[in-house]
Amino acid sequence: MLLMVSVQNMKEAKQALKGNADIVDVKNLQEALVGSAHPWLVKEVRDYVPQETHASVTLGVVPNQVGTVAMAVYSAGLLNATSVKVGFMKTEYQMAVDILLASKEALNGTETKLIGSLFADNSLYDGLDPNKMVDLAKDGQCDGFLIDTLTKDGRNLFDFMSEEILTDIVYQGKSMGVSTALSGHLRLDNLDELARINPDIVGVRGAVCSKGERGNSVYWEAVAKFRKELDLRESGEIAVRDLHVTINGSNGDGWVVIDGTGKSCASIILELTQQVGKDSSSFVEVVMPDILNTYDVMVWAQKSGHKVISQRKETNGSVRILVQPG
Repeated sequence: MLLMVSVQNMKEAKQALKGNADIVDVKNLQEALVGSAHPWLVKEVRDYVPQETHASVTLGVVPNQVGTVAMAVYSAGLLNATSVKVGFMKTEYQMAVDILLASKEALNGTETKLIGSLFADNSLYDGLDPNKMVDLAKDGQCDGFLIDTLTKDGRNLFDFMSEEILTDIVYQGKSMGVSTALSGHLRLDNLDELARINPDIVGVRGAVCSKGERGNSVYWEAVAKFRKELDLRESGEIAVRDLHVTINGSNGDGWVVIDGTGKSCASIILELTQQVGKDSSSFVEVVMPDILNTYDVMVWAQKSGHKVISQRKETNGSVRILVQPG
């Protein structure tokens, strides 16, 4: 899981980087519920942040105006943002799709990724159902999606959507080949749930601010603490569920190895799906880079009717899983 830290100025961006954030996300918390930072700040952060570290832009809750949003997205592309997040609250589904499609077109010729976003607490505002996130990302031709929250009353993501529902949404996103991100007042004590869901990206602010208050400044030691706790779960040093090794007798005609080293979980799942689609008689051994991504393969196998024959953890922390297509 990548750690995304939301910042409001250059000082916070530097603190996020010092704490080893993977993504520095620029936003404006003073504008309405959440809004976009000034272009000069986005440019300053993008120029400062190393290319291997992502610098993303949050537009926040966008208006129901196709051209206006597309122009803002176009600006993010010109500024070479890694990604731009377009969020919807009180928007009709088809309008949201139209805005995303126009935004995707506006990014033609750039490397900026389009991220559609819905809010888990949209029901408080009579807004667009967050359970439509996967469909919206697909219909809007997004490169990824984010589920976040808007409320500032102390409740967080898990007060509005269950671990089970979020797990299913994230799994669908990965199966579709898009990046998946979860945010919304997440805390250290949510890490076990997040690790079981295993989105590609976990977004935080309050949890990495001084005294845990999102209105205070981002503090590098808090970022480093959150990063460390994520890593402990990713390596399996902190177990968030049982990993049983099972051996079942089976017959197969061949053996194919898929090496997931350096690949996203979404690309591994897609490669697995393509492999068993063209060859349903050969065993598939997949090398997973960490424990958490192993769970996604288990879910994929279960939902797709395949059988997990064995699992073996290597000394380098990777896990080898042997799958027999169903």
